[in-house]
Amino acid sequence: MELVPAVLASGWASGVNAYLCVVVLGVLGRFGGIEAVPEALTRTDVLVVAAVLYLLEFVTDKIPYVDSLWDAVSTAIRPTAGAVIGLLIAGDAGSLEQAVLAASGGAAALVSHLVKGGLRLIVNTSPEPVTNIGVSLGEDVAVAGVATLVVVAPAVAFGIAAVLLVLGVILLVVLWKNVRRGYRRYRAWRERRLAVG
Repeated sequence: MELVPAVLASGWASGVNAYLCVVVLGVLGRFGGIEAVPEALTRTDVLVVAAVLYLLEFVTDKIPYVDSLWDAVSTAIRPTAGAVIGLLIAGDAGSLEQAVLAASGGAAALVSHLVKGGLRLIVNTSPEPVTNIGVSLGEDVAVAGVATLVVVAPAVAFGIAAVLLVLGVILLVVLWKNVRRGYRRYRAWRERRLAVG
């Protein structure tokens, strides 16, 4: 049971930014001497590839609409990363336990990815890039923090990830209602102008 918080929290982090999650866990395991990090994540090739992909995501995530395209492509990648990290964290647990933990990590990653993607679509409706950049940097900080806590204090990491996920869902619902209301107002205004013209 002590593995569950670590798997779910790392799954949440993977769903928001899988590459950063791998980099943080790998660096902590390799240079921080934290043995709880699976050895596969500390390999040089894994760290280099994850770091390069994170840098690519860091840039694309700041560009409105390009970030949503990147999220669409990442729909298969992030949940898979969450499942793989969950499987690696499960280590030498029984095969049923490993399967359940891997599925849990993948499911947590999928849910957080869908919330992130939905929020970013809504943020893209704002006309300025500052909001997009701010949200992206906030996501990076949250992922780095939660991924660090996964190996130091898994229960705390899980608590923070759960709160962030619930807040994300609430924000998504509220913002989606506002966007729909704004769109309806725009359509009514446009129809009135066409009727007058």
